[in-house]
Amino acid sequence: MTTLSDVMEVLKERGVDHELRLMEDGKLLDTDSGRTFSADGVKIIRTYRFEGESNPDDAAVLYLLENAEGIQGYIINAYGAYSDYDGDMFDNFIRNLPVEEREW
Repeated sequence: MTTLSDVMEVLKERGVDHELRLMEDGKLLDTDSGRTFSADGVKIIRTYRFEGESNPDDAAVLYLLENAEGIQGYIINAYGAYSDYDGDMFDNFIRNLPVEEREW
């Protein structure tokens, strides 16, 4: 089974090291550079799901995203009640993004 840290390491090796955070205004924040950008033109290009062996706190989803400029980054979020975001904001954001799954 592949772990979250394994996937993170491969992404880093491939130059994808922009961790993104959804802000309350609907924009995305690149946590490393501090740059913010609109979610317009952002699409999901790969989804990775992880389940903890014994603890639901370990269950997470990593969404690999790409914006209209071709910049790739990722958002990690815990499942359900353990979500890192309050309310439906994150779920609605993810549901509304186009999906263009690619092999990595």
